[in-house]
Amino acid sequence: MNYVANLPGLSSFTRAPGDPKVLETGESTLAASDRVAKFLGWFSLGLGAAELLAAGRMARAFGMEGSEPLLRAYGVREIAAGMLTLSTEKQAGLWSRVAGDGLDIMTLVPALRSDNRKRDNVALALAAVIGVTLLDVIAAKATSARHSRGGGEPRDYSDRSGFPRGVESARGLARKEPANGGMSAG
Repeated sequence: MNYVANLPGLSSFTRAPGDPKVLETGESTLAASDRVAKFLGWFSLGLGAAELLAAGRMARAFGMEGSEPLLRAYGVREIAAGMLTLSTEKQAGLWSRVAGDGLDIMTLVPALRSDNRKRDNVALALAAVIGVTLLDVIAAKATSARHSRGGGEPRDYSDRSGFPRGVESARGLARKEPANGGMSAG
């Protein structure tokens, strides 16, 4: 159901006055893996924005002062992965999220050192990243399985010309004289 269209005051933003009224909606055409991918894409955008805007706070929370530029770079990476995940190339976006999760884990593990007073925060963040990594891997595999053509033979288009009525028909039309008496428009 389109909840945004049914919120008071917002319906004029989502529907034109001449649009028919939606009385009832059916089930979503998105598969569960596509819905999870969409959620992860939006999650990436939010996390990336937080990493960009609050890199200093995050660095202090994890006892990683001086890592602010790295966290901002990770924010840009996260936003790019989110945009890709929300695009038609969601498989690439999800796999890029998995790769990014690996970078995040490799960045957090050294912060677990015994002299870091914030290592409990790091452990919590590491547990969250590992959980999200599992979700990313599951979503990437499911989406890849759903949207891949398979590893079979490549498609054969040798019998197609790209012309709906055939090549000879197109050649015949090209040989006809223009309607303006042979004068070219230009």
